[in-house]
Amino acid sequence: MSEPSTADAPDALAPEAVANEAIPSADRARADADVRADASATVATVATEPPAHDVADDAQPLPSDIAARASVPDTEAAIDTDPTEVDRHDVTPHDVNRPDGDHDHAPVQAALPIAASAPVESPDARVPAVRPPWWARLLGRVMAPWVTLTVEPESPVDHVPEWNGRPVCYVLEDYGLSNALILERACRETGLPSPLQPLPGDPLGRKRAYVALSRRNVSALPPLPSLTPQVPSAKTHSGSLARLLDAHRVDPALDVQLVPVSIFVGRAPDKSSGWFSVLFSENWTLVGRFRRIMAIALNGRDTLVRFAPPVSLREIVNEGLPPERTVRKLSRVLRTHFRRIRAAVIGPDLSTRRLLVDQVLAAETVKDAISDQARRDKSSPAEAWKKAHGYAYEIAADYSHPVVRSVSFLLTPVWNRIYRGVLVHHLDRLKQDAPGFEVVYVPCHRSHMDYLLLSYLLYARGIVPPHIVAGINLNLPVIGTILRKGGAFFIRRSIRGSALYSAVFSEYMAQLVSGGYSIEYFIEGGRSRTGRLLPPKGGTLAMTVRAFLRQPTRPVMFQPVYIGYEKLMEGNSYLDELTGKPKEKESIWKLLFGIPKVLRSNYGQVVVNFGEPIRLGEVLGEHAPDWNGTPVPEDAKPAWLGETVSALAQRIQVNVNRAADVNPINLLALALLSTPKHAMGEADLLAQITLSKTLLADVPYSDRVTVTPHAPAEIVAHGEEIGVLTRVPHPLGDVLGVAGEKAVLLSYFRNNVLHLFTAASWIACCFQNNRRMGVVSVLRLGRSVYPFLQAELFLPWSEDEFVERLSRTIDVFVREGLLERVSEDDGGILARNAGQTDEVFRLRAIGHSLQQAFERYYIATSVLVKNGAGTLSAGELETLCQLAAQRLSLLYAPAAPEFFDKTLFRGFIQKMRELKLVWPDANGKLTFDSRLEAWARDAKFILGRELRHTIEKVSPEAARSGDGNGSAAAPAAADTPTEPKA
Repeated sequence: MSEPSTADAPDALAPEAVANEAIPSADRARADADVRADASATVATVATEPPAHDVADDAQPLPSDIAARASVPDTEAAIDTDPTEVDRHDVTPHDVNRPDGDHDHAPVQAALPIAASAPVESPDARVPAVRPPWWARLLGRVMAPWVTLTVEPESPVDHVPEWNGRPVCYVLEDYGLSNALILERACRETGLPSPLQPLPGDPLGRKRAYVALSRRNVSALPPLPSLTPQVPSAKTHSGSLARLLDAHRVDPALDVQLVPVSIFVGRAPDKSSGWFSVLFSENWTLVGRFRRIMAIALNGRDTLVRFAPPVSLREIVNEGLPPERTVRKLSRVLRTHFRRIRAAVIGPDLSTRRLLVDQVLAAETVKDAISDQARRDKSSPAEAWKKAHGYAYEIAADYSHPVVRSVSFLLTPVWNRIYRGVLVHHLDRLKQDAPGFEVVYVPCHRSHMDYLLLSYLLYARGIVPPHIVAGINLNLPVIGTILRKGGAFFIRRSIRGSALYSAVFSEYMAQLVSGGYSIEYFIEGGRSRTGRLLPPKGGTLAMTVRAFLRQPTRPVMFQPVYIGYEKLMEGNSYLDELTGKPKEKESIWKLLFGIPKVLRSNYGQVVVNFGEPIRLGEVLGEHAPDWNGTPVPEDAKPAWLGETVSALAQRIQVNVNRAADVNPINLLALALLSTPKHAMGEADLLAQITLSKTLLADVPYSDRVTVTPHAPAEIVAHGEEIGVLTRVPHPLGDVLGVAGEKAVLLSYFRNNVLHLFTAASWIACCFQNNRRMGVVSVLRLGRSVYPFLQAELFLPWSEDEFVERLSRTIDVFVREGLLERVSEDDGGILARNAGQTDEVFRLRAIGHSLQQAFERYYIATSVLVKNGAGTLSAGELETLCQLAAQRLSLLYAPAAPEFFDKTLFRGFIQKMRELKLVWPDANGKLTFDSRLEAWARDAKFILGRELRHTIEKVSPEAARSGDGNGSAAAPAAADTPTEPKA
């Protein structure tokens, strides 16, 4: 992406190129064909313009002399350049300072029509001066202090020699007294004929020389009869154009030049504009008189008037089309032109509810689903269509720039009050990578704040906020409307069983992707309650891939985003859910009553890191080599699609973890949760934090991982400031710790960064119950256990790369004095200190973070081996593993919430099946061979004898009857192995 702007375009057109853009001949050719289509085709044509968030690099200016070729209907190349490829901030109009007095009279229309081929004098010599009507002079004086005009091009007569003194009729996008006055002033200042003087012979019959394509009928107030021009209320733009074209058929010498004029009061404000200025700025909605008055009062000093080169009505009439078809074609061409200019100046129309719902309902897949629904319900097609229409409006976003800006005004003081800063890293890389791509943001999901934070940060840095997939539970009164206006579109928690809803939602996603709209969704499916990344769900991901394959015109890029918190607003509710309480349903009252508490709280700092992007084309090249780039039908099911979606989901999660941020709370959690009472002396805590930061610096995880720059003492002080740490004074040294529920919540933040310490934790675990161990054994066992750690923690390395990382980490441990090389025999022998030295204490603290993962693995293998091959199905094994883990936690030391998470056991069993350590028999029961038993025997290197015996005792009882006393051979703490004998 380029410099921040709401409509971001790296290769913007020059101002003159935009100002001189004529109505393209291809637009006219398209309009000629479109008049044969129905109204829905018109909507479809309008709605496909992509937003200016990501713009192709090959934008080229339109030629300024297209109007001379307007009657040539054979080239579509003229419309290849999308209007949204013009950045409104890159268009720098020239200021025009001209007097506003009555002495600057506008020239009148030419007295006689002149044939197209007749030479004429220069414009300055052809016209006498006349005074505007009295009401125009009066209202012009009233409006003059509030309006400052910027005219493009600066001198339209000099830029457009085609006028040649012929009669001029201006075309506005919509009627309005303010538009007429602004147009009259612009013509007067630039020496153009006045729009308030009639054409020769007055073919319009309205004593003026301008028409408009639409009427502002949104106000209930009647027009001012004494001040407004004589505009009959029953007439439309088609009637005016029809009369003008009929006059050309009657008088072969008449050749009126039709000049489209675009007027923008305020244009699209940037993020520094005031709230009221944004609220009444130009947008895509036809506004009423009150809003127009407010817009002039607030934004009138930034008014842009853009003249397009004229189009000869004589040439249009000479095409010989039937009168009605000619009017429709000309109207269609003019509407297309005004849409292109409006999109270039103020950005695209992002109101997808208005633009996309009709397209969704017109799609063949949705039509088929409507027919099927009518047959199933035995209802009429109209009723089924009405249901589909309701689904579409329930889903669709309704983006509003004024609402987004208003919310940003409200959120800025809120962020400053509850957070101690929001840091953003690697956004510059996104701006470099994104141009030319449809961007899909795929952040991790930790909190409801994720929605607001990411959109707010993108908007504050000049990037159009994405359309966000949000759960229907957030569609609350008022809140749902605000979210929808901010770009959120809603999805039900389950779409199974409703083919019509699924078809509507899939088509809506496809329209967003094909339209170039940026999208954001959470592939985890919900917020993580444990702090780990959840296994991805491929539903929305598959819809995105299918949408691209259906229309592979614009490449898609997935942008992983890591969001790190120091304190969660939902912390207490997460704690309740982890202890077994049902999730509370969201409500507007609960939200309102919770606001005062939130505003009084200190939630520390938030960090948003943008990870390495993933280009869908590259993933398809790896996993779908047979795909040749041609469109894939919606109902096609290529064999490689499922594998591609799975690989893409895994890569996204891996890249989210590769962009992690290590904040002070993460480091405090890693240290304090490694002790039985979750407390440390201050000196020990400072030393442990120093060791963690050393490992991160000397064996970096990736170039996108960020680590807090604060010193250990500053980290401790910060933990006390936000209420995470409790200090207990003592004569022998203060003790710092966390107690009770805070310890469980702190495990959330430890799990955020657990993957960063995988290699260090594995090595430390090897020496929990072994005084000495060979380097070869450490590396061999690390290689064997790595596939399970990789699947659980979304690690990025191959087995060989992980082994190399283990070797580098061993060197750091030796340098820091945690291990010692006592022999070089057999590849080297490593040893730790004996007894309870500081080095042993720090080594045990590093290893504790992964200790419970290995205990879970041993529970699964123990349950499976004890019950025998061909006895348990995968589901039964998951249940028994969960029961065994819960019992172990209840009988002995409390474990972290994820210790008995069924999802983690499921992932471990699935990985064993992938590695062929277990496999289902004909009855669906898991069977295995001696390799699994050998793998289980290796647990003795990691787990102490007493702990292994306890797991084996609890597991068979849970497998056989689910009941047992479990009192024999229990260690003092299930997650704290006893000290092995030296």
